[in-house]
Amino acid sequence: MPTAPLTIPAEHRADVERLWNYHHMHHEIRPVDVGIGLGSHDLGVAKIATDLYHRGMYPHLVFTGANAPTTIGTFPRGEAVHYREYAIAHGVPADAILIDTEAKNTGQNIEHTRALLAEHQIQARSVILMSRPYQQRRAYATCKKLWPKVDVICASHPLSLDDYVTSIGDTKKVMDMLVGDTQRIDKYAELGFAIPQHVPDGVRAAYSHLVDAGYTSRLV
Repeated sequence: MPTAPLTIPAEHRADVERLWNYHHMHHEIRPVDVGIGLGSHDLGVAKIATDLYHRGMYPHLVFTGANAPTTIGTFPRGEAVHYREYAIAHGVPADAILIDTEAKNTGQNIEHTRALLAEHQIQARSVILMSRPYQQRRAYATCKKLWPKVDVICASHPLSLDDYVTSIGDTKKVMDMLVGDTQRIDKYAELGFAIPQHVPDGVRAAYSHLVDAGYTSRLV
């Protein structure tokens, strides 16, 4: 049983919803050459990847991810390994899946995936990039920086904010992650890790409110 409450504090709900909606890219799903599942603590990535494969959205699927302090307890053999096992257990053919077990950040997810596809002589002009819901915008910006010519669609397991919090089992963790990913939009563009993204004033205000409230464990 989780020890943290699963209800977003009422005084922070509007700010959390603003960040949640900002990070969703709201892309329309359509068939592409390759699906790419980015490793994390969220099994929802494997779920959406499996669903979209069965819907015929791509013939090839890559899972990429090693471990991080937030995932080693959940996925001790590595994020990509556990995602692959989930997909195979739910009907995705093993020979349709490639895995990268070394990537430790989003930039490496993209770089290692490109190398893996090249090694297997798979051409990817278009991809569906699957991630945690609040990672979509950062994943998109990172991919367009490192792989500018590819056509990128972002997707996540389709859950409401409250259902997502329940699925993770820790409200503060989700709120901290939302704040951290919002900070990274500007910071990673400044560092050259990602292309710039417009951040509306309302999003900046919501971010500041949550930082002031102490949701800071994922700041860099």
